[in-house]
Amino acid sequence: MKLRRTLSPLLLAACLLPAAPLLAQAPGEGAAARSRAPVTVNFVNAEIDAVSRAFGAMIGRQIAVDPRVKGSITVYSEQAISVREAYLTYLSALRGLGFAMVDNGGLLKVVPEADAKIQTGTVSVGEVGPKGDQVITQIFTLQHQSPNNLVAVLRPLITANNTINANPGGNALIITDYADNLRRIAQIVAALDRPNDTDIDLIPLKHAVAADLATLVQRLVGTGVGGAAPAAAAAAQGGAVTVVAEPRANALIVRAPNAARLAQVRAVVAQLDVPTAGLGPAGGIWVIHLKNADAVRLATVLRAAFAGTGASSGGSSGGSPLTGTSTPAPATPTAGATAGASAQATSPVSSAAAPSTGGFIQADPATNSLIISAPEPLYRQVRAMVEQLDARRAQVYIESMIVEVSGDNAADFGFQWQGLLGNSGDSNLVGLGTNFTGRAGGNIINLNTGAAAGEINLGEGFNIGLVRNFGGTYALAAIARMLQSQASTNIVSTPNLITLDNEEAKIVVGENVPFITGQFTNTGTSTSSPFQTIERKDVGITLRIRPQIGESGTVRMTIYQEQSSVKDTAAVGTSNAGPSTTKRSIESQVVVDDGQIIVLGGLIEDRFIENKSKVPLLGDIPYIGALFRSESREKRRTNLMVFLRPVVMRDQASANKISAERYEQLRQQQQVQQPTSNPMLPVEGAPVLPELPGSAPAPARATAPAPAPKN
Repeated sequence: MKLRRTLSPLLLAACLLPAAPLLAQAPGEGAAARSRAPVTVNFVNAEIDAVSRAFGAMIGRQIAVDPRVKGSITVYSEQAISVREAYLTYLSALRGLGFAMVDNGGLLKVVPEADAKIQTGTVSVGEVGPKGDQVITQIFTLQHQSPNNLVAVLRPLITANNTINANPGGNALIITDYADNLRRIAQIVAALDRPNDTDIDLIPLKHAVAADLATLVQRLVGTGVGGAAPAAAAAAQGGAVTVVAEPRANALIVRAPNAARLAQVRAVVAQLDVPTAGLGPAGGIWVIHLKNADAVRLATVLRAAFAGTGASSGGSSGGSPLTGTSTPAPATPTAGATAGASAQATSPVSSAAAPSTGGFIQADPATNSLIISAPEPLYRQVRAMVEQLDARRAQVYIESMIVEVSGDNAADFGFQWQGLLGNSGDSNLVGLGTNFTGRAGGNIINLNTGAAAGEINLGEGFNIGLVRNFGGTYALAAIARMLQSQASTNIVSTPNLITLDNEEAKIVVGENVPFITGQFTNTGTSTSSPFQTIERKDVGITLRIRPQIGESGTVRMTIYQEQSSVKDTAAVGTSNAGPSTTKRSIESQVVVDDGQIIVLGGLIEDRFIENKSKVPLLGDIPYIGALFRSESREKRRTNLMVFLRPVVMRDQASANKISAERYEQLRQQQQVQQPTSNPMLPVEGAPVLPELPGSAPAPARATAPAPAPKN
């Protein structure tokens, strides 16, 4: 059966009439018959909508045309072809016009190519199912390669309006494109997604030390850390090579991109792994430059570890041949020290250690190196242990917050009076009254004595008194005093410090106060030479911490915290003996996870003091007894708590992050505290820290507009 399609709608309808008997058949039979029947199509400059309806009738499926799809299409064949071939020709013609066919929920839709990737509902996993110019989504699951690496390779092969994405978590590629193009991409992915035959290889060494040879080989043939070859040369040779030393097996672990690069590494290693010339029976002398460890300490540890191996050395003065002792150098005063400078300012930060001598392992602290005199097999053992011990030590950044909250609440009430019984001219007069000393001031007798001398000090609080004329002299006859005082203190200190793992750190924030420890006055002769001996002590906040990092991420800390302050010597009456201090300290050992906060037990003092002075019997009379007594109450409460938060920094990136955060925090505070522009005060521009390289610029701070110039 042949079907001829022309431009005329009448002819198009006539061409579709022969298909009616086929459509009336059973679904399975009609589809099979239509797929086997050859057709000859001849649509020249026909409407896309009409042609799509015709092909929908031919394949037995509904084809919807998007309203945005407009124009004419040409699909023709010179000879009879199958319906499938005709349908593929129709899809190719749509693609040439910038349109695409998508299958969304069983409905075929003709849409603009730019929207095809969004409206397609066909998702294929594994082998690409559909064929032709239909837009589908294909998921490629990779077994060996990284999807991010293949995105750059496949991106130029994808149609401009379609997409390619990488899913690192599932190690897969998600591509939306035409089915025929996806079949080609599937072949490329299968060819690239293969394991490297020379991915990782182990090269055992016979004579050389792996730690020494790894760095040298990396510089010669690799581009990793420490490599000297430029990236362009490495790319031209086929990729980078990574060489890692394995001290326990004395071998090199090599990762090469291809067999040629691996063969190059093996050739270099074979030329370098030869016996050392010139070594006698007693061995030779080797020098190991340490990266992180302290040479003097490590030499002592190694001598103790190899004490039982039977190794000998050329002899040493003092100590056994293997475990010779090191003699520390005495601390010498600084050449520029003066008599007026303190010991902390003149003494060195740490005493310079002398070379650790004795045994077959010696240390040179000037270059932080180990000097080993041993045969080659023993040297390899020592070198393997050095590589394990000479590791970068982690650091601990400790944020502390010391909070002291104290409050005093006091109340004082009292009534005092004085009087004389008798008439003027009597030889004997009777004086009576009450006098008490409270918190707010002295008693009434002292007040009258001071008033006679011209000094009147009624004290704090509310005072009301009665003044009488006693024989021509005015004096206080009665005084009532009332006082209530409240005082609160809220002190927050945040000393932060950083230290190496298992090393003690100390921070002191306060004053250096002199204390008199002795004095002498020569009064037996005409010439006296009095003197005093003074000792200075730190008064303030002292925090000493020794952190120890566990393998599970916990931090064990030995803590000593002290809070001290100088008391008012006039209040305690010890001015002759020197200043008095208050002290609160905590000493403890705690364990806390990395980055978590722990609180040390607060030191709480809750004190209540009540003073009551009264005249016996008369002071107990209700109401009237208030004229014969004085009362004061005082309540003090002090709470001191210490919060600690350790943060483990195992690499330089962690240290840089914390340092940058604190740097920017301080810089922002300086920017906020900049003085506002004032024409009467021309001194401006408080110092501000410069921006860190690579940091985002801070937002500009709003400033007051400059005054307009006067004409």
